[in-house]
Amino acid sequence: MITEEQLDRYRVEGTALRVVRDNIEINDVLGIVVAWDAESVVIRKRNRKVVKLSRSYIYEPVTAPRSEI
Repeated sequence: MITEEQLDRYRVEGTALRVVRDNIEINDVLGIVVAWDAESVVIRKRNRKVVKLSRSYIYEPVTAPRSEI
């Protein structure tokens, strides 16, 4: 699970993130952190739509190599 400190750092820096939800790369969500609570994270995608995702997914910068589950 991603920590509060990591989420805050990503939000302040405006880091583009990849959210890996399963082994299929096309299912990844790309965007920036907008808000979070104890169980979920709100990500704003490039098309300005927001999605609410579980904190149990893998959150990593887009510039890093994709992690496998």
